[in-house]
Amino acid sequence: MKNEEWLREHLRAIAIFLFGIAVWLLWGLGYPEALNYQEQNQLWLTTGDYFRERMAVPGGLADYVSEFLVQFYYVPWLGALLIGVVYAAMQWLMWMTVRRWDKTAFPITFLLPLLMLWHQGDIDTLMSLPVAIIITLGATVAMGNTGRRAYIADVLAVPLLYWAAGPVAVIYVAIRGLQCGWLLLIEDAALLVISIMAAYWTVDYQWPLSMMATGINYYRIPLMTPVMQYVVMLTPVAIALAARFNPWKNEDTFKGSRRYLRLALQVSAMTIAGIFAINKGFDPFIYEILWQDSMVRQERWHDIIHRAEKHQYDIAMSSNCVNLAMGMTGQLADRMFTFKQSGTDALLLQMVRDNMSDLPTAEAFWRLGMVNSAKRYMMDIQQSILNARQSGRCTKRIAECHIVNGDYKAAEKRLNILKNTFFYRAWAEDAETYLYNDAKVNSHETWGKLRRYRFKDSFLYSYPEKHKMLGLLFQQNTDNRLALSYFMGQLLLDGEIKSFMGYMQWVQQYGGYSQMPYGYADAYQAIQQKGNVPGSAYASYVKKMMKMKNEE
Repeated sequence: MKNEEWLREHLRAIAIFLFGIAVWLLWGLGYPEALNYQEQNQLWLTTGDYFRERMAVPGGLADYVSEFLVQFYYVPWLGALLIGVVYAAMQWLMWMTVRRWDKTAFPITFLLPLLMLWHQGDIDTLMSLPVAIIITLGATVAMGNTGRRAYIADVLAVPLLYWAAGPVAVIYVAIRGLQCGWLLLIEDAALLVISIMAAYWTVDYQWPLSMMATGINYYRIPLMTPVMQYVVMLTPVAIALAARFNPWKNEDTFKGSRRYLRLALQVSAMTIAGIFAINKGFDPFIYEILWQDSMVRQERWHDIIHRAEKHQYDIAMSSNCVNLAMGMTGQLADRMFTFKQSGTDALLLQMVRDNMSDLPTAEAFWRLGMVNSAKRYMMDIQQSILNARQSGRCTKRIAECHIVNGDYKAAEKRLNILKNTFFYRAWAEDAETYLYNDAKVNSHETWGKLRRYRFKDSFLYSYPEKHKMLGLLFQQNTDNRLALSYFMGQLLLDGEIKSFMGYMQWVQQYGGYSQMPYGYADAYQAIQQKGNVPGSAYASYVKKMMKMKNEE
């Protein structure tokens, strides 16, 4: 019997290890773009003020640990590995909680991390929730042997757990009731309610009571609690109930082939649950957009173009990403209209108040030399993070914009923030050496070039006249070929046919082309023949726009 139990324990350990590896590979190979998104929507700092700010609300410890872990998503394989560890720990703690009642319940304990995987497919689900569940299950396992002392121990444990993990502490309350009886359940439930009300009436009166009871930092969108969050929070209780009152918990009930059949059925059920979680939890459209933004951030231009050749969504953000990739690789003039163009916003999207849509436009502004527009977009993107977090990506770019503009004091403020991080510190310390040194900035490969490209005079930004701004940008520095490509492309998007024909001389004089770019030649022919050019990419775009206008 001892040898058999020893073998079972080792097989369970191997199963947990393989599950962690599977989760690691899923996020690292399947959805690294989601890790990029999560990392760029928070900024973990080493300062005491940051720690105190997080700990000032219920669930603060879970939130602090969560953001500490998420910063490592900056290196996708490492971030994915940490997620694998978190999921494996969640399953193991669930198993340690229920094994005292039912030693056959091991497979069903995987249901908790699988449902968590489904929930985390929603990009606004924060890592705080699985961390809070781990803290809660850890406390449940640790307090499981308190016996008669449970009534005294939980007087401190429940309020502390609520403050550390948030309302996920309800899992602790329910399972402790199963462990020690109804009296403790009633006591702990009363303690949890008192803790919530005390927090609401005193320290956190600025937060709605609904958020105090459902979680402040489990979901990025305030005052919104997805159904899957309730499902995940109730799952540990459901598993514990099933284990506690399972009429077939005795392993001897199933012997020989029946035991293996039962195990096979349980494993199959969990496998199906995992497949279902991935299919239902991960929206292909959202993750494709995340992937394109991730590639823009990493400057993997050819990967963007190669993927768009096979599949591309017809929305402005996707068009912005693909057009920027072609502009950076010198292909925009030739191939722009062979890809889907969303309309007049296909090159530069008008500002949208969210934390994602404007990122490729901000990156385009930066590379064009429209530094102030890039800064303005990045500042608005950061302010649009709904749970009021900072962004390392945005803060870094804003600091660069200040440096290019020579606004060194403002840049220094941003760099001081980044110096209190792990992954941006080295960059910030190097950037700090450029402050108040114009000659060094001018010699920088990127910053020096953008100083030459940027507008020298201030004026009001007018989105409907962006083709004029692009023309002025190129006119003041004819070395800026990206600005020329964007200018000519915007004229075509806007239907400014006469201007396009008139400025073809700029393309011939400054474009550096040995012959007329295919895209411009195609547009020129389509214009001359009033769209009657079979196979013309630009003529197809014009027809699509006219159809959309008529439908409106």
